[in-house]
Amino acid sequence: MKHTPITPRPLATLAHVDLTTRRVEISETPPDVVRKFVGGRGLNMYYLYKYLKPNTDALAPANPLILGTGILTGTGAPNSGRHSVTTKSPESGILGDSNIGGFLGPELRYAGIDRLLITGKADKPVYLYVEDGRVEIRDAQGYWGTNCTEATTRFKNALGADVEVELIGTAGENQVRYAATRYGLKNSAGRCGTGAVWGSKNLKAVVARGNRGLPLAHPEEFFAKAVELRKYLQQSKVIQVLGRVGTPLLYDVSNYLGAIRTHNSQKTTFEDTLNAEEIHHYVDKMLSCAGCVVHCRHRNSLGGEGPEYTSEVLVGANIGVSDTAQVIELQNIVNELGLDVSSVGTYLAWAIELYERGMLDKKMTDGKELRFGDYATLKRLIYDIAARRGLGDLLAEGSRLVDRFPGAEGFLIAIKGLPQSDPHDVRYLKGFALGIATSSRGADHLRSRPTLEIFDLPAEFTQQVYGQPVDPNPTSYRSKAVVVTFSETIYAVVDCVGICKFICHGFNSPRNLNYDHFRELIYLATGLEFSKEELVNVGRRVVDLERVINMREGITRKDDTLPARYFDETMTGRKTQGHHIDRAQFAQMLDEFYALHGWDKEGQPPRERVAEFEAL
Repeated sequence: MKHTPITPRPLATLAHVDLTTRRVEISETPPDVVRKFVGGRGLNMYYLYKYLKPNTDALAPANPLILGTGILTGTGAPNSGRHSVTTKSPESGILGDSNIGGFLGPELRYAGIDRLLITGKADKPVYLYVEDGRVEIRDAQGYWGTNCTEATTRFKNALGADVEVELIGTAGENQVRYAATRYGLKNSAGRCGTGAVWGSKNLKAVVARGNRGLPLAHPEEFFAKAVELRKYLQQSKVIQVLGRVGTPLLYDVSNYLGAIRTHNSQKTTFEDTLNAEEIHHYVDKMLSCAGCVVHCRHRNSLGGEGPEYTSEVLVGANIGVSDTAQVIELQNIVNELGLDVSSVGTYLAWAIELYERGMLDKKMTDGKELRFGDYATLKRLIYDIAARRGLGDLLAEGSRLVDRFPGAEGFLIAIKGLPQSDPHDVRYLKGFALGIATSSRGADHLRSRPTLEIFDLPAEFTQQVYGQPVDPNPTSYRSKAVVVTFSETIYAVVDCVGICKFICHGFNSPRNLNYDHFRELIYLATGLEFSKEELVNVGRRVVDLERVINMREGITRKDDTLPARYFDETMTGRKTQGHHIDRAQFAQMLDEFYALHGWDKEGQPPRERVAEFEAL
């Protein structure tokens, strides 16, 4: 917490910025809407539903862009540094939503704004400056053409070191369909091409300076509870290990199983050069986001932050680069240019396989040979993608290229037009497979990943976690709809609250923060009282609304599926050898998943739910 004096303020303040007319309107989100959607991802979806007209071009001025903080963002609650960036995705053509840490979210709240709803397009590059409850549209021509670190440094030199900055690099300016927005050296709203939407609106950055305090309903009790929970979380063995080596610890586990996406998922094991201890040789220190108790971020000795487990696999094993320093350098470049590392690594691997199959020839590759493990060529190609130069201009179109290469869609590891972010090969982990198939934003693990199933925990223990008997065997198809539904619901609430999933019940540990913790923190911070059942219903409401938004864009049951490779080819490594996804049993899982949601056989929410949203 910082800044005084503290003055009363609405539960959620919205700034609607029309870049075309350069008008800014400040309003309060109605309290009854806050109760239904809480904040963060939930309220972002509420505004996306209201302002996005079906079939809008994602790069058109009419596409709304929403930055929204959680109800606990910046309060001092553990790991409360998150906010969501929401729009229609130019990569997938459906709902686009990404969650980002750092300090920009809290700073927006200290500056008096909880949510930015940005529409229209500026006639020249601009940035938004937020302070003292106002939003100014300022000229950004002097920052255009710069990548993330340089632009951030320029903003801080010009405006003061105490401002917080979220922005796009040249990839976003050039509207690469999987461009990200970035805070600091690594934190990214990486998924769904949100950065391309910023670029399409000529929006370079959002800059915030918070001079206001954040009022709490019961400040003494709130801070006592926050301290208590921080101490509790710091006792977690998983959190202690994450604080020392970060997410690369997951590489060791997955590679031991033989579930690493390798060579575009043609293989499932890779080199030990990317093990956590090998990565740790390049770590200067561990860093954190606002209010964090985990400290999972590496400051690496090569001039950036990371790598995370995702980046070491996607621009390492998946494209065949095994040298530790080279993998770190590639992910540093991806971050600097403002790209989504999951999409970059997937499209590069796909392009290499296209080349090997003779579907992409040297006339289309500017005379280059594309090979797995060719660090120098792949490094140049990443720069070309961000600049939309040569072959890079073609690959900048991402999943939209499947129509250019008939027959190639089956080995593009993507769902609903979004490449898989999870580094795990999910053919072994049936719950993971169902989760990425049904995720509202495409092949993404942070919507519903049932992480605990990888540990094959005792059945009596998993019953305590999920509230009913489930089959803990990760290779079984039985009861996976239960664990995925449980996971997606609590993760939706976490995104509404504005905290990090790393301290969420069920993500890495069954003993982390749960609904009862959330409801107590919300009450002490805001005075709003929720029962556990009400918070569960918030999560279900958000999931249903996302389904309705996607169905307006044409999503049906046929889109809740997996890449053909996962059905038709078996895994190659270690404990996972021979595993694949059976189509009939997958269809049964999907039926069970829909039934748990109260959706029909085609995945359509009931008419009563749709009518509820129409009445908002």
